[in-house]
Amino acid sequence: MVDLQYFFVIILVCLGITVLIQAITNRLRNRLPLPPSPTALPIIGHIHLLGPIAHQALHKLSIRYGPLMYLFIGSIPNLIVSSAEMANEILKSNELNFLNRPTMQNVDYLTYGSADFFSAPYGLHWKFMKRICMVELFSSRALDSFVSVRSEELKKLLIRVLKKAEAEESVNLGEQLKELTSNIITRMMFRKMQSDSDGGEKSEEVIKMVVELNELAGFFNVSETFWFLKRLDLQGLKKRLKNARDKYDVIIERIMEEHESSKKKATGERNMLDVLLDIYEDKNAEMKLTRENIKAFIMRVVEESDLCNLSYTQAVVKETMRLHPGGPIFVRESDEECAVAGFRIPAKTRVIVNVWAIGRDSNQWEDPLEFRPERFEGSEWKVMSEKMMSFGAGRRSCPGEKMVFRFVPIILAAIIQCFELKVKGSVDMDEGTGSSLPRATPLVCVPVAKEATQSFSLLEPNVNF
Repeated sequence: MVDLQYFFVIILVCLGITVLIQAITNRLRNRLPLPPSPTALPIIGHIHLLGPIAHQALHKLSIRYGPLMYLFIGSIPNLIVSSAEMANEILKSNELNFLNRPTMQNVDYLTYGSADFFSAPYGLHWKFMKRICMVELFSSRALDSFVSVRSEELKKLLIRVLKKAEAEESVNLGEQLKELTSNIITRMMFRKMQSDSDGGEKSEEVIKMVVELNELAGFFNVSETFWFLKRLDLQGLKKRLKNARDKYDVIIERIMEEHESSKKKATGERNMLDVLLDIYEDKNAEMKLTRENIKAFIMRVVEESDLCNLSYTQAVVKETMRLHPGGPIFVRESDEECAVAGFRIPAKTRVIVNVWAIGRDSNQWEDPLEFRPERFEGSEWKVMSEKMMSFGAGRRSCPGEKMVFRFVPIILAAIIQCFELKVKGSVDMDEGTGSSLPRATPLVCVPVAKEATQSFSLLEPNVNF
C-alpha cells in the first residue's frame, strides 16, 4: 500500500515537471524577439562598431539591420531608432512608457541629482518646470517681450562683422553666431547684464562655465559603461565634475544673491531668474523649488544645442536643420517591457533616436542628400517638418522650437542682406565630434559689406531688423 502511494506521488511530480517545462517552452516560443542586432564582442558589446562620430556609424548600421536595432554599449542595452515611423511609434504611440531619460552619472551629478528641467523624471516637478519655461521663455508673449533684446544683439553682431569688413579681415562666423545666441539667452535669464559695469564679464563667465559643464556631461564615462567598473573612477572624472560644479556654484550663487538684493524685481524689468526666485521664496507656491533646482535649470537653458535651434529663408533654415540638426541624437529610456513593431523592448532599455539618420532616410525624403529648401514650401511644409524630429516629439520635445524658427531666419536674412561672405576654396561641410554637431573646420570667411549696408550706419539706434 505504501509503495503504491509513493508510485502515485512520483507520477504526480513527473506530470507537474512536464507541465511546467511545457509552459516555459511555450512562453519562450511565443515571446517576441528582440530587434535585429550585429554580432557583439564579449565585454565591450558593440562599442567597436561606433567609430569617432557615433550618429554616422549608427546610420550605416541601420541601412543593414533596419530602423530598429538592439546594441550593447558595454553592458548597457540600447534601442537605436533610425526612421521617423519608428520614432513616432515609440514617442507617440508608446509615449507613456518612454517619457523618462536615463540617469547618467555625469549629468546626474552636475545637475544636483537631475534637479533640472531637461533630465528630471517625468512627474509633477517636471510638468511644473516645463510650464514655467513655456510661459516665461517661449510663449508668444515672452518672445514678444524680448524683441528689443534680440534686435540689440543682432545689431551688435552686424557691427562686429562690418568692422571686420572695413578692415578686410576674416571672421569666424560660427563663433560670432555662438556669441550672439549665448548673449540673447543670458539676457533673457539674467536681465541686461551687459549694461552693468562688469556685466559683459559676468555673461562671458557664465557662458564659458556652462560650455565646460556641457562638455563634461557628454564625456564618455568608462565606469558607467561597464558594470564591473562602476565603483572605480579610472578617468579621474569625479574630481573634474566636482571642481566644475563648485566653480559654477560660486558664479550662479553670486548672480542669484544680486537679484535677491535688487529692488528691480518689484518695480522694474523682470526676467526668468526673477520668476524662479519668486517661486523659491513663496512658501505657498504650487511646487517648492530649491536653489539647486534653479541652478540646474539655468545650466540646461544656457546651452548652444538648445538654441541651434520670410518664407524661403525659413525653408532654408529647416532644410539645413534636416541635414545638420543641432542635436544629432536624443535619448529616452523604457520604464517597462513593451512591444514595438513586433519586437520585444525590455524594461530599462536606453532608446537612442538618431535624428541625423531620420533626416537622411531615403524612404522619407526624395534625394535626401541634396540641399533642397523647396521641400518645406507649399501646403505640405507642416507634414515635412514633422518628419525631421529636430526638436524631438511628444511631451518631452524641445520647448525652444518656436524661438528658433522665429529668430534664426531673421539672423540669416540680416547677414545676407548686409554682407557678401567670401571663403578661400570650397566650404568644408564635414562634421566634427560633439553632442551639438560642430563643424570639423570652422567657417572662416572675409565679409564684404554690400552697398546698401554702407549707405546707413548700423550704429544708429533706430535701425531695426
